[in-house]
Amino acid sequence: RSLRLAGLDPSDAAREGEQLSVGEQQRVMLARALALEPEVLLLDEPTAALDESSRGGVERTLAQLAAEGRASMVLVTHERAQADRLADRVITLSNGRVSG
Repeated sequence: RSLRLAGLDPSDAAREGEQLSVGEQQRVMLARALALEPEVLLLDEPTAALDESSRGGVERTLAQLAAEGRASMVLVTHERAQADRLADRVITLSNGRVSG
């Protein structure tokens, strides 16, 4: 179930880690966290070093989880556009000052 929630096919569970793309590995880590049914997810750069397609897959998964109310999320990112796409509320830290 958590693999599907993370945007992976359950058959991926039989694959070795080195057979997975970096994006798939990121989603496996998300699936592991979701398996615990957390109330809150703290995501630190969840799409760092991913190509555009993989980043889109992870973002779609996070957006779906938020829309379904499965977990609240705190997202740390250097990409303001990503924060705007995924967050209801954005807080910006700049030179020790907080805005938002």
